[in-house]
Amino acid sequence: MSKEGYDNLVAELHRLEAIERPKASAAIAEARDKGDLSENSEYEAAKEAQAHLEDKINQMKRTIAEAKIVDTSRLSSDAVQILSKVELTNLVTNQKMQYTIVSEQEANLREGKISITTPIAQGLLNKKVGDTAEIKVPRGTIKLRIDSIAI
Repeated sequence: MSKEGYDNLVAELHRLEAIERPKASAAIAEARDKGDLSENSEYEAAKEAQAHLEDKINQMKRTIAEAKIVDTSRLSSDAVQILSKVELTNLVTNQKMQYTIVSEQEANLREGKISITTPIAQGLLNKKVGDTAEIKVPRGTIKLRIDSIAI
């Protein structure tokens, strides 16, 4: 995981614990004050939302505890690896694209960040500039030429 991704994850965990957790508790207290809990759908919904929030917090804590921050100064742009920014050409459609290969937690397709576990990233790993990767995706096989690699 990148240092930036790690810092974002820690900040999000802090936000969930400091802001969202008290909101969830307040929602439960408010619903509880409305009377009979056996027929109080607001209370049940608030309890369910709190359970989902606690699951998310616990999952984030595990992710943070297991995270390994990649030292970008030790990375090379000779071949595709995690945190590589890769410019590609789809050889079938001649479409240009650019992806940064990141950890699963940092993946965000709108930002051009794809998880290292995706078929495309797996097919690109260890390839060099000029190499062509044939990658099986749900719609078939795509051919991508690597135009450049940067960190």
